[in-house]
Amino acid sequence: MDYFYTTPDLISTAELLIAGDEFSHLTHVMRKKVGDSLRVVDGRGGTYDVVISDIATRTARCTIRQTHARLHEPLVNVTLAVALLKNASRFDVLVEKTTEIGVASIIPLLTERTIGQHAKVDRWQKLALAAMKQCGRSVLPTIHSPQQFRELVTAPPEGDLRLLPDEHHHEPLLADVLRRNGGSSAVICIGPEGGFTDEEITLANASGFTVVSLGPRRLRTETAAIIAVGLVLLGQP
Repeated sequence: MDYFYTTPDLISTAELLIAGDEFSHLTHVMRKKVGDSLRVVDGRGGTYDVVISDIATRTARCTIRQTHARLHEPLVNVTLAVALLKNASRFDVLVEKTTEIGVASIIPLLTERTIGQHAKVDRWQKLALAAMKQCGRSVLPTIHSPQQFRELVTAPPEGDLRLLPDEHHHEPLLADVLRRNGGSSAVICIGPEGGFTDEEITLANASGFTVVSLGPRRLRTETAAIIAVGLVLLGQP
């Protein structure tokens, strides 16, 4: 079934509206017509099976047939804090793939070794929206403005697990930490090319982060992010 997005303010008990870019995609690209069935998500965990009842100049009105709560969403809430990359296209891939896996929010990080400084938050939010629809999720990950690493680790988002994979640490393996520790939320920090500095790792340790290993191989930042998020969400619905 084709997925579309609308904002919560355009949804009532019995019907919803599709407007803006999504309306253009609905009518001009997908060529949907009155009577067609489709699925609409609100990015807040709501999914709606609807039938198009009317198409006007700028909006499509849809009758809601069935509503689902947090359809295809994992049980664990994961915040991914990841260093900006020199190659912006690689960060695009990171946003797309971690959204598909189930991340709840992404915070671009500015670290001691960060080279990329130009964040494209609006672009990444659009990529997250497209990925959410493509994989059938109902929650739109929030792409935050860049944050200094020191600020994040000293006042981190709430998380039962606070994890910092580092290539220079060979123990404990992230998989082993996850087997020993449960929780409904996690914060994962991923460093830049060259990794975190010793001072940054010490600060993170002092702030309650567990430094873990993803294995013996050196991984690109985006690869480490995808693997870490996947491991944390492994086995979740």
